[in-house]
Amino acid sequence: MALSERLQTPISTAELERRWAAVRAAMQRDKIDVLVMQNNNDHMGGYVKWFTDMPATNGYPMTVVFPRDDAMTVVQQGPFGAVEQAAVGSDVWRGVKRVLMTPSYSSAPYTRHYDPELAATALEPYAKATIGLVGTYQMGHATADHLHKRFSAARFVEASEMVDAIKSIKSAEEMELVRRAAAMQDGAMRAAFAAVKPGMRDTEVAAVAQHYSQTQGSENGIYLCASMPLGQPSKFGQRHVQNRTIQAGDQVVLLVEDSGPGGMYTELGRSCVVGKVPQAMKDELAFCIAARKVTLDLLKPGTSCKDIWDAFNAFMRKNGRPEEARLYCHGQGYDLVERPLVRNDEPMLIQKDMNIVVHPTYIHAGYMNWLCDNYLIGGNGPGDRLHRFPEEIVEV
Repeated sequence: MALSERLQTPISTAELERRWAAVRAAMQRDKIDVLVMQNNNDHMGGYVKWFTDMPATNGYPMTVVFPRDDAMTVVQQGPFGAVEQAAVGSDVWRGVKRVLMTPSYSSAPYTRHYDPELAATALEPYAKATIGLVGTYQMGHATADHLHKRFSAARFVEASEMVDAIKSIKSAEEMELVRRAAAMQDGAMRAAFAAVKPGMRDTEVAAVAQHYSQTQGSENGIYLCASMPLGQPSKFGQRHVQNRTIQAGDQVVLLVEDSGPGGMYTELGRSCVVGKVPQAMKDELAFCIAARKVTLDLLKPGTSCKDIWDAFNAFMRKNGRPEEARLYCHGQGYDLVERPLVRNDEPMLIQKDMNIVVHPTYIHAGYMNWLCDNYLIGGNGPGDRLHRFPEEIVEV
């Protein structure tokens, strides 16, 4: 079947069928009859994209009902009462039998029941069955509350862990998309640093990276950027805090964390200096690479994330650097932060074929120090660095 020319880098139908079969086997094992998920963005709303190859966007809720024994029903933004019968052979909606629409908005609280009421029409056959909720942290309270009350005789279970265990392991097709995302970001970083000059604002540098990525197939992401005088380190941030004007001698830090063609995320982070890079700054980058190696040496299948976190922080502490207290290493896929999170509260183990980013980031000795690259986990640990941008501080 030829897919619509409007789709940008569609996932193959065979890959979608692989995902559905794996989840349905897990549902059979765990005695779950139907799944419900709801996302509202394509930064960290990857469940609906993974099941349907259509992203949730712009804060609009997109709800997917995935039965163990039937095709999917989707609820999304659209006119009152609109129904798209996405029959077998659809060139956009694959594995979906109906798309139900409603003009609901989180900024208009009185519409909070519109989406769950439509989802309930697909859940009627499972009124006394077991309903698995997926991605409950992003699912609206109104949706979950409505479904629990409407189907009081059903058994509701948390099914995110079941799906995450499958979703976090990348197929051959997904790994190729991960590689394409990394290559795209290499180009975006080169374009942005080539444009850096005194008089530009931080947001203009980020815009160069975004423009390059979008022309190469990216659909969404974040572009964190900040300039700072050497010796006056600062954190980077989103566009609202990117108004500073770059001056000669500044350090400029840029994170390109966007989805590549097909929707997979990787992230690339580097610094440049508008002038000469001090030797002390180069020395600290060498330490940053050594700190990253501590993590890479432990990213082997079967390793606990807590053990990696503890070893990294012990290395930082021993060498007088700040310990990590947030997140410096994690999985990526359709979510820019996907499990596993490499820290002390993550129950998931490192597994073969995960897409893992490592980005030790800290302020020390007058500089913001960091390095950010992705790796695919092989049978004995990470393979080669996916990004090819040099591991250096660029002079511009």
